Parts: sequence; structure tokens; C-alpha cells
Amino acid sequence: MLSRTAENLYWLARYVERAEYLARTIEATLRVTALPNTYIGQTNEWDSALLTAGVSAAFYEIYEEANETNVVEYLSFSTANPSSIRNCIEAARLNSRSVRTALTGEMWDTINSAWLELQSAWSGGAKTREQLANFLRFVQETSLRFDGSAYRTMLRNDAYWFSRLGLHLERADNTARILDVKYHLLLPEDEHVGGPLDYYQWTSILRSVSALTAYHWVYRETLKPWLIADLLILNDTLPRSLASCYGNLVRNLDQIGVSYGRQGAAQRHARGVRNRLEHSNMQDIFQHGLHEFIQEFIADNSRLGDIIAKQYLI
Repeated sequence: MLSRTAENLYWLARYVERAEYLARTIEATLRVTALPNTYIGQTNEWDSALLTAGVSAAFYEIYEEANETNVVEYLSFSTANPSSIRNCIEAARLNSRSVRTALTGEMWDTINSAWLELQSAWSGGAKTREQLANFLRFVQETSLRFDGSAYRTMLRNDAYWFSRLGLHLERADNTARILDVKYHLLLPEDEHVGGPLDYYQWTSILRSVSALTAYHWVYRETLKPWLIADLLILNDTLPRSLASCYGNLVRNLDQIGVSYGRQGAAQRHARGVRNRLEHSNMQDIFQHGLHEFIQEFIADNSRLGDIIAKQYLI
């Protein structure tokens, strides 16, 4: 496969996953901000949404205040934000056009129809809460349709594996960032663990990664930060956990290596990160610092993206 084709497939999957993540982040933030201040404290949830999206610095170059109107516009529709949902769908469609013959009809139809709807129904943004809810639902359903189409219709060859690399690398980064930001920036030092602030902040985290029901299935008890961290970091049965993402990354990279007849730095690096996750436990992670653990993971994940690009996409 040409490196340019592999790159387009890789970034197509990343952009679709990023759009869904932003939609879930906005939706979860709206839920929390609808609660009285006595439940959520004085934290600025919209500032948190910007931090988890990794666009806080760029946002404040344009806006002075992180409120609902400004943040929703910037994360959803702004052309000035390269990672806005609008720009993610635009970029996904551009990448899909470049590799049209490598996609199944169902995958192309999903992306193209989403782009067409974006141009017609959402060109003016969302003016009301109801319209915003419909827009966020549209984005999430587009991602689910695309992912389902890829899983059910693509041949298991290098086109599929490069697409999955993009998806799981993006998903791992998103999960790590929201866990890190929520735990370290939104829990005041004087708030007791298990208080109202805890409950709604951790619920927000789980909703952002569609894992609230999964948490109760796995642990069958009230929300506790160390169990939520365990679910999102080490539990490989949760599709958006770091362990699950890296299990899939290693498998996909190994399949590419077998197909191309050689392994490389990407395979070695991914295995190293996966092995660290497999041999970690939450007690040690909390003792040494969750923030430090997640920051190291984010750096390793970014490094893997660079290695994949050098090894296959250039």
C-alpha cells in the first residue's frame, strides 16, 4: 500500500473518533452544568472541556471567557479551531475522497452523507439546546455508523489495520486526557472523596467515554475514583480503556508487520507501553501519582504516533 493511502486511512479514522469524543465531551458538560452550584461547586466545567480537548490556549487567543456559548461554538462549529467537530468531519471527508477506492460503499456513504448534512442542516450552527442535542446525536451516530461499517464490511488487510491504528491511537489519547484533567483540575483539595462534587465529576468522566453502565456492570457499587481509574486505565474489557486500546494497537501493528514481512520501532514501542499497562496496578499508580502516570502515557502515545508516521506514513 502507498504510504499516502495508509496516511489518509489512518487520519480518516482519527478525525471521526475525535469528532465523536468532542460530541460526548460537550454532552457530558451540558449535563453537569445543568446541576445547581451546590452540587458541582465553583469549578468551570467549560474550561475543563477545553482542557480535555487540548485547545485551551488556542481558545483564549480568540475568546475572553469560557462559557457555554463560546465553548460550544469553538468545539463544534468554529472554522478557526482545527479540531472542531465541523473541521473534523470536513477533514474526514477530504481523506475519504483521497482513498475512495480503499473504502467500502457503506463507509463512503456514511462520511459523505454526514458532510452533506453538515453543509445543509448545520451550516448556521445550533441556535437552541434542542438543536445542539440533535447535532451531538448526529455526530455520535455518524461515528458509530462509520465504525460499524468498517468492522462489518472491510477486508482484514492493511487498509483495515491502518484505519484501526488511527482509531485506537486517538481513542487512547482522548481517554488519557479526560482522566488526567478531571482528576487533577476539578477536585478541590478541601472536597471529601465521595462528596457531591466527586459523584457528578466522575459521572461526567464515565459519560464522556460511554462507560457509566459498564462501570456498574463491572464493580457493582457506587462511584469511587480508584475504581473509575482502574476501569479506564487497566480494564481491557472496556473498549475505550488504555489497556484495550494498546492491546488493539499491538495486534494491528503485528498484523501489518506480518503482512509487510518485517517489524520495526512502532511494534516495539507499542509492546513496551502495553507491557507497562499489563504489569501496573492502581495502588502503585496512585502512590506514584496518577498525574505523572497519565502524563507519561500521553507522551508515549504521542511518540507512537510519530514513530508510526516515520515507519509507514512518510
